Amino acid sequence: MIDELLPKTVVCAEAFEDGDEPEAGLYPQEAALVASTVAERRAEFATVRACARRALAGLGLLPSPVMPGVRNVPLWPTGVVGSMTHCAGYRAATLAMADDILAIGIDAEPDGPLPDGVLEAIALPREAAWALSPATIGPAHRDRLLFSAKECVYKTWFPLTWREIDFDDAEITFSYDTASSGLFSARILRPGRLPDGGPLTGFTGRWLARDGLLVTAIALEAQVPARS
Repeated sequence: MIDELLPKTVVCAEAFEDGDEPEAGLYPQEAALVASTVAERRAEFATVRACARRALAGLGLLPSPVMPGVRNVPLWPTGVVGSMTHCAGYRAATLAMADDILAIGIDAEPDGPLPDGVLEAIALPREAAWALSPATIGPAHRDRLLFSAKECVYKTWFPLTWREIDFDDAEITFSYDTASSGLFSARILRPGRLPDGGPLTGFTGRWLARDGLLVTAIALEAQVPARS
């Protein structure tokens, strides 16, 4: 699913189930991070890292542990950017070379309503009105799609700026290519700076609803210098 939302320079790997003994593929330092957690958590942790190693192979790189850094941002090999996500029935990892892509953010959610009180916590007034309006097109659970897009924005933003933003610091609007896919735009209300000093005021991403899942993705492509 996720590969449909991203440029060809991004390598994607996904799984819809954990398979048998997924923890067998963990490196010792990874296994130690989830040793005291429940079996379901260990399985999803292991499967998404198996996806990451498949994506590394797709870039022609050797497998390596995927450890969490600041704010649990995955630590990728030098020169690589990426993002991971998991929810019930879906795990995915997406990686690219930093020369091609500055940052990636992906998120997956079950296509169901948010728990009570969550929409009020994450949505600006205009977003809440859209999420609660009758859905004549697009996924029925607009509130969950909004949540996914905001998670996707944060996963793209933080590794670029190393600055925290809250849910209400990004205003999201959606458009539709079909009843089950389209674009979203994120306007950052507290703009930041790119690594080269340029302004970072927002992102454009894509969304897809299929088989009971919602997926969102952003890939900020590197600017290729103009030839003289």
